[in-house]
Amino acid sequence: MELQELIKDCSKRQKKGLHFILASVVIWAILLVVHLTNLTIEQKDLLTFCCSAILFPLAWMMAKLLKIDFEGKGNPLTKAGIIFSVNQMLYILIAMWVFAAVPEKMLMVYSMIFGAHLMPFSWLYQSRSYLVFSIIIPIATFIVGLFYPPLAVAVLMLVFEIVFSLCLYQECKREHLLESK
Repeated sequence: MELQELIKDCSKRQKKGLHFILASVVIWAILLVVHLTNLTIEQKDLLTFCCSAILFPLAWMMAKLLKIDFEGKGNPLTKAGIIFSVNQMLYILIAMWVFAAVPEKMLMVYSMIFGAHLMPFSWLYQSRSYLVFSIIIPIATFIVGLFYPPLAVAVLMLVFEIVFSLCLYQECKREHLLESK
């Protein structure tokens, strides 16, 4: 298969990663609730890291519900998607440092990392939605995070993730990726 065919196959089988974005909506909703509590900022930040751990199980459940090929076996570009995701784990070290040094800015940095990690998926899925949100999220959360408390970042991220998932859904629908296999 040539590269463009592999990209199309990956986009179709993975529905452009819609299951992961929907899972992140759930996670950001949980993070919003966490940041509405009276816990200390350090406790909220620690719970933020803990909530991240449920991404893959949630995405797997979303994939089952939406009949998405979670593993994408048979397409070598699936490995690229895994590398794009794992790459983010290296940048989480920056957020861990911020957790210790400037805890009130950790959610901002975490959000920026999350948003920026979406950019390679714009190539993998040939997706304008990924490209746009990979640029908007880091810039907007940086600006909001500089001037407002982490709660504002959590609200903004939840709104972004909902709008992103709707845009991605429309993109999949327009390209007839949501039809049965």
